[in-house]
Amino acid sequence: MYNPEMRPLGEARSAIREAFEYANKRKQEIGEENVYDFSIGNPSVPAPACVREEVERLFREVPPEKLHGYTSAAGAYPVRAAVANYIESAFGVPMSAEEVYMTCGASSSLTITFRAILQKGEEVILLTPYFPEYEVFVRSAGGVPVAVATAPDFHLDLEAIGRAIGERTRAIIVNSPNNPTGAVYSEGEMRALGALLKEKSERFGSPILLIADEPYRELCYIAPPVYPMCVYENTVVLYSFSKSLSLAGERIGYIAVSPHCTEKEALFACIAGAGRALGYVCAPATYQYAVAACLGKVSDLEAYRSNRDLFYGELTRIGYHCIVPEGAFYLFVQALEEDAVAFAARAQGYELLVVPSDSFGAKGYVRISYCVSRETIERSIPAFEKLYRAYRG
Repeated sequence: MYNPEMRPLGEARSAIREAFEYANKRKQEIGEENVYDFSIGNPSVPAPACVREEVERLFREVPPEKLHGYTSAAGAYPVRAAVANYIESAFGVPMSAEEVYMTCGASSSLTITFRAILQKGEEVILLTPYFPEYEVFVRSAGGVPVAVATAPDFHLDLEAIGRAIGERTRAIIVNSPNNPTGAVYSEGEMRALGALLKEKSERFGSPILLIADEPYRELCYIAPPVYPMCVYENTVVLYSFSKSLSLAGERIGYIAVSPHCTEKEALFACIAGAGRALGYVCAPATYQYAVAACLGKVSDLEAYRSNRDLFYGELTRIGYHCIVPEGAFYLFVQALEEDAVAFAARAQGYELLVVPSDSFGAKGYVRISYCVSRETIERSIPAFEKLYRAYRG
């Protein structure tokens, strides 16, 4: 009677959401201050002043029918033009409004893009560990996810990627800075990946798309990552303002198609068609206009660097092992037993909410989100010490 493929997705939340909902339940039972919730990437620093100022100006000066009415399906043209101009000025890529599609956050950007490019049975390479919903989104578009492990330091393993590319490969998705590891791929790595994709595209006679998922672009503690369109022609950039402007709940972002893409007009038409088919048209109008006035602005991201340094220092002092994150706001920590799910369950006994790595396509780790208050991290350290002693004696 109903779609049997959708029921399990509705009945079982993702591991991230499961931990988040459990944390909310425990906060009600024992008090928020007694629960150490490191489950979800919910920005903890406020949006920059420009967001509030622009929203207030919009409500004062813009007619309600424009502020709360429908925009064009692909987004308000002046907003798309502003995004294109920003990309050109910031990264030197000659963009136009006709290559920008405004979306309801990064998730809709992903689902639209996969629906736009995939025919049944075509493959998308996912680099493990990866954001769990990538697999859900690829499968829902009729595609086949192909997991390829990264190197031990979580950077690109180009030989492994090369072996995985075949005649059914349609795209590879790259997330840098990375969720969950915090890895930031160097310009050299990205150029080498671009050269590999170009060579494989020519061999198989069809362009392989580089899908760059970039919600964490500004959350970088080393040299800023290279803009993907600058290293490979057939690139689509998916951007969200959820992290840079702390607007996760407002659900606003965009898809930008490289002006150098093969048959870019056809690709953009497919993106617009997929948005229509999925019902993702007319992204929230008020926040389209608001972010257009705040392009290039960011929240106080130094708070995350401070949290990273504190958390990494304390956990490694205790005896936990992880690689220093180069970006984003997650620690990817080795579990104290092979079964990361069991380790995360045991951590719950100390009111520590972490996410096991299994759903990220990897084994033996947990993701710890440090976009929380500094006080939460400080209060959690004794619990992490008790957990460690319970394993190590």
